Amino acid sequence: MANGWSLIIGFVIVALFSGISWVAAPKGDTQTVWRSSLLLSAWACFIMWAITFLAQWHPLIVPINGKLRPGYD
Repeated sequence: MANGWSLIIGFVIVALFSGISWVAAPKGDTQTVWRSSLLLSAWACFIMWAITFLAQWHPLIVPINGKLRPGYD
């Protein structure tokens, strides 16, 4: 479920989307705007997802439940 392959698969999907959007961007005066918008939004979403995924996969602070059992220390 949650393993290192998730990051690699997500990277490949975003890279494929970037390549397709680079080629498929409409020709004209706004071609640069289209390419920039599609590529930046795709990579920003991937980076945000990857940071969230890694933060949950390897948390820096381990949660402690003090009310597990009464009298348990």
